[in-house]
Amino acid sequence: MEWKGRRQSDNIEDRRGTSVGRGGLGRNPFGRSGIQIPMGSGRRGGGLSIGTIIFLVVIYFVLKMMGIDMLQMLGEGTAPPSGYEQSTGERPTTPAADEMTAFVRTVLAETEDTWNGIFQSEGQTYQEPTLVLFSGQVNSACGFASSATGPFYCPGDRKVYLDTEFFTQLQQQFGASGDFAEAYVIAHEIGHHVQNLTGVLPKFNQLRQQMSEVEANQMSVRVELQADCYAGIWASYTEQKGLLEAGDLEEALNAAHQIGDDTLQKRSQGYVVPDSFNHGTSAQRAKWFKRGFESGEVSSCDTFSGSI
Repeated sequence: MEWKGRRQSDNIEDRRGTSVGRGGLGRNPFGRSGIQIPMGSGRRGGGLSIGTIIFLVVIYFVLKMMGIDMLQMLGEGTAPPSGYEQSTGERPTTPAADEMTAFVRTVLAETEDTWNGIFQSEGQTYQEPTLVLFSGQVNSACGFASSATGPFYCPGDRKVYLDTEFFTQLQQQFGASGDFAEAYVIAHEIGHHVQNLTGVLPKFNQLRQQMSEVEANQMSVRVELQADCYAGIWASYTEQKGLLEAGDLEEALNAAHQIGDDTLQKRSQGYVVPDSFNHGTSAQRAKWFKRGFESGEVSSCDTFSGSI
C-alpha cells in the first residue's frame, strides 16, 4: 500500500506506556465488536491459597528480622484510584514504532476520507472516531481489556482500541503478513463505528440480551461480516486513489481467511464448533470483504437478509 507522504489523522489517543487499574468500569460482553483471538483455557482462582498466605507471612517476618518493614514501605507509596491510568512517561521511540504510528494514522485518515464522502453523498455527517493505541492492557467505556482481546471497537465511547503488537501476532502466529492485511484490521473496526452511527450496533446489543447464546452468535456473525464488507468498501476507494500495490488485495483476503472462526478453532483446539462461531468462517469473511471491494456500495453489504 502506498501510504507514506499522505495525510495522517489527528484522531489518535496514544496510551502506550501507561499503567491501568482494573476497577471502576467492569466488563460488558455486549459492548465490544472486533477481531477476537481465541485463548487457551486457564485455571482461575478466587483468591490466594492457604499455602500462598503462609508463604507470604513467613517472608514478611524474615524481612522484618532483617530490618525491612514491608508494611511501612507499602504505606509510604500511593496507589492510583481504581480504573485510573497512570503514565509511566515511556512511549515507543524506535524507528519501527514511529513508522507504525504513522501508518496507523494514515490508514485512519484514509477511512475518514472514505466515510466522510459516503455519508456526505447521503446528506449526512460522518462523526469521526478516535483510535486508541495501547500496550498490554487498557480501560474503555466497555470495560477492561488486555492485548489478548485483540483490536476492538467500543460503542460506549466511540473509540477503536488497538495494541499494534497484534500485527506481529497476525504475521507470526496466523500467517497474515503485509501492510494491507494490517490496514484491513483497522478498516474492519472502523466498519463497526459506521454500524454504531447507523444504528446497527445499538439494535443488536439490545436484541441479543433476549437471545439464546446460539442465536446471539448467529446474529454476531452477520454484524461482523457487514464490518468486513465495509472494510472492503474502504479498500475499493483506496484502489480508486491508486494506492494499492501488487498483492495488496491478496494480503487482505488472506488475513480475512486466517482469522475466520473455523480456521482459528482448528488451529487452537483441532476441531470446530459451528454454534460458537461469532465472526464468520474464513470463506464468509473473505467473501464479504471481496463483495464490498468489488461493489464499493454500502447497499451491497446487507448481511441481515438471506443467507450469508
